[in-house]
Amino acid sequence: MGEYPGRRNAEVVSISGTLITEDRVAFNAALPDFGRLLGLDIGTKTVGLALCDAGWSIATAAETVNRRKFSKDLEQIKKIVSEQNVVGLVAGLPLNLDGSQSKQTQASKAFAQNLRVLGLPILLWDERWSTQAVERDLIASDVSRKKRGKVIDQMAAAYILQGAIDGLAALD
Repeated sequence: MGEYPGRRNAEVVSISGTLITEDRVAFNAALPDFGRLLGLDIGTKTVGLALCDAGWSIATAAETVNRRKFSKDLEQIKKIVSEQNVVGLVAGLPLNLDGSQSKQTQASKAFAQNLRVLGLPILLWDERWSTQAVERDLIASDVSRKKRGKVIDQMAAAYILQGAIDGLAALD
């Protein structure tokens, strides 16, 4: 545990040199100045993935991983990390509306802990309202329910990642 400027009582865990934190200042300090980030919207059945450009200005939906065994999920994530030269991960942290943690919060943290084998810094980013915001946008764009179901998780990952890169940009 540690405390960093900009966030009181931020949780910081370093296991085998891999930073896992809710503190964007600590995360930013652990990153190189340039490189792509991978956003994750971690659900019980799927993991939505999104990537941002190397200059951290825009996030784009990438794909949805249908969850199976963690080793299979990790294989798919490793492939994207390698192919896209990813330097850090941003995992959505599903907090309750009052900011407290839920069972899904704990499950997302456990998934992020398991990703430490990638050796990349991991930022846990508050994802409250991400899926609802994306779904509203898709409905407003007249996307059918069937098509929404195929893209909502990766678009939620892009929403989460965009929030994080906007937060990182605000540090400059």
